[in-house]
Amino acid sequence: MSFSPAQGLRHSGALFALALDVLRALPRRPFQWREFIQQAWFVASVTILPAALVSIPFGAVIALQIGSLTRQLGAESFAGAASVLAVLREASPIVTALLIAGAGGTAICADLGSRRIREEIDAMEVLGIDPVHRLVVPRVLATMLVAALLNGLVSVVGVCGGYFFNVILQDGTPGAYLASFTTLAQLPDLWAAELKALVFGAIAAIVAAHKGLNAKGGPKGVGDAVNQAVVITFMLLFVTNFVMTAAYFQIVPQRG
Repeated sequence: MSFSPAQGLRHSGALFALALDVLRALPRRPFQWREFIQQAWFVASVTILPAALVSIPFGAVIALQIGSLTRQLGAESFAGAASVLAVLREASPIVTALLIAGAGGTAICADLGSRRIREEIDAMEVLGIDPVHRLVVPRVLATMLVAALLNGLVSVVGVCGGYFFNVILQDGTPGAYLASFTTLAQLPDLWAAELKALVFGAIAAIVAAHKGLNAKGGPKGVGDAVNQAVVITFMLLFVTNFVMTAAYFQIVPQRG
């Protein structure tokens, strides 16, 4: 199957058009509270345990690498700050985004794709029901909510894991670890991570909804749409993460 730049531009335009449709549909009433709660519960149930388990080795690896580097440079007192800031600013939003896209996004894409090939979406449009307002908006908001909450969980577990491995395995000083963390870390770091999680959740849900609503070719087409949604979401997440990180360092003054 060939893929031309024109097709890429057309798909990109359709994706941004869906995002604008979601924004326009947000204030419309009635809001689908039942669908929102069901989707939030489902996404949380399939991501909370993997997120807690994955964040432990993430925090441990970061703590071990930074602890070894600071020991070589004679700056052990800054190990806590470097580990915690790395987990808080970068690791926790990325872990949250990957799990949201891999678990929640694939489920959204498969669900909407199945509805499309069963012609349920077409039936809704014939009846005058907007699929974006009825199906996409609750899923986008539910994914954003779960992503923000999940990011807090990943941050706490990752920081605790880094503290444990730095103090136990590398003979770090608990007081120095905590003191350096509280000296250099600041509240905007947490808000920036939460904002990243919200944006990443919205991207994962919108890409999944776009690919699901445009699925064709029966069950195989739904499977292809799920695979494409995951790949596209990962690419957009890493690009967006770079842009938001660069903007954060330009806007928020760092402690010295």
